[in-house]
Amino acid sequence: MRRIGGLLVALVMVLAALVGVAPAATASVPVWSGLDARTFGGPVPAPGTLIDTVALDPALSVTSAGRAYRILYSTVDQHDRPAVSTAAVFVPKTPAPPGGWPVVAWAHGTVGLGDDCTPSAQSRTDRDDEYLSHWLDQGYVVVGTDYAGLGTPGLMSYLNSVTTARGVVDSVVAAHEMDLDLSPKWAVVGQSQGGGAAVATARWATEFSAGSGLDYRGVVATGTPAGVESIVKQAGPQMVVPPELGPMGSAYTAYIVAALREARPDLDLDQVLTPAGRAAADQAETLCAADLAGALTGLRVPEFFTASVASIPGAAEAIDAYMGIPPSGYDRPVFLGVGMADRDVPPSLTLRFADQLTANGQAVTLKVYPEADHSGTVLVSMPDSTEFLTRAFS
Repeated sequence: MRRIGGLLVALVMVLAALVGVAPAATASVPVWSGLDARTFGGPVPAPGTLIDTVALDPALSVTSAGRAYRILYSTVDQHDRPAVSTAAVFVPKTPAPPGGWPVVAWAHGTVGLGDDCTPSAQSRTDRDDEYLSHWLDQGYVVVGTDYAGLGTPGLMSYLNSVTTARGVVDSVVAAHEMDLDLSPKWAVVGQSQGGGAAVATARWATEFSAGSGLDYRGVVATGTPAGVESIVKQAGPQMVVPPELGPMGSAYTAYIVAALREARPDLDLDQVLTPAGRAAADQAETLCAADLAGALTGLRVPEFFTASVASIPGAAEAIDAYMGIPPSGYDRPVFLGVGMADRDVPPSLTLRFADQLTANGQAVTLKVYPEADHSGTVLVSMPDSTEFLTRAFS
C-alpha cells in the first residue's frame, strides 16, 4: 500500500507539473485575430504547408516582438489523418542578420483541450512573456504552435509524443513559407509538459522535416516529465489518496483519459471508468484548466475508475506508444535543465532520462539548479540554455 501511495504522489506531482504553473484564473474569451479555424473544412494540403496568415491582435503579442502573426498550417493528427493547426509567430524588433533569422519553436504547456484554451488566441503569462521575449532579444524568430485540435477541428491529443512532434515540426516548415527572412536553422524549447513535447520533437525533427531544407540544431527542455507513462499505467481505484491531492490532480487525470480515449478508441477506456470518471473526461474535452479543476472539486482520482487501466488488454503497450519519449535516436544535442527544489515534476525523472540518454551515447547537457523550483527553472536556466543554443547554431 505504501508503494501504491507513493506512485499516486508521483502521479499527482507530474500531473500538476504539466501546466507549468497552476492556472490562477479561468481562460478569457479567445481572440481569433481574424483567423477562426475552428470549423475549417477546406482541403488539407501536404504537411507543413502554410494555409493562411494574419496579424496577431496586439493584445496577444509579447514585449520584445516587433511583429506578430497568427498562421494556419497543415499537419497530421493522432489518427495519421491530414489535419490543420494554428500557431503564433513572433519576429524580433531588430533586422534579420545575414542568412536570415534563426528560429526557435516553443512547445507550450497544458492549457486544456477546448478551443477556448488555444494559446495563440489568449495572452501569455508574465513568465512566458519574459521567456519568449528573451529569445527574441537574442535574435531568434519564435514559432509557437497550438497543436492540432486547439482552435481547429478535432481534439488535441494531449501528451501524444509523435503527434506533438509532427505539429511542432510542421509549424516551423510552414513559417518558412511566410514573407520573412528566415534561416533554415532552427531549434525547439519547452517547459514541463512542453518540455516533454520539445524532447519528443527533437527525436523526430530531422525525420519529419526531411525534404523541407530545414536544418534542425538542438533542444532545450526544463521540468521534463519523461517517463510519465510509467505512472499513468498505475491508474486505478485502489490508489491511496494523499490529503494534499486537490482538484488539479483530477483535472489532469481527466485530460489524459479524454485524450487517450479519443486517440485509442479500440481500448474502450470507458469500461474501467465510473459514471463520474466518464463525465469528467467529457468535460475535459471543452473546459480549460482552471475551469475544469473547479468543476471537478470533490472528485478524487481513484473515483474515476472501476478497475485498473492496466487490466485492459494492450493498454500498457498503447500508453507507452502514446506517451513514451525514446531515450535514443537523437541526431542533435539535448539540453535538460532540472531544479532540485521542483515539487511538481520529481527531479529524478529528468535525472533518470539524462542517464538513459548518456548510456545510449546521446549528446546531452544536464544542468542542475539546486534551489530552483519547477517554474523557476525556466528563467534561471536561461544563461546556460542561451549559451547551449549559441553553440548549437554555430
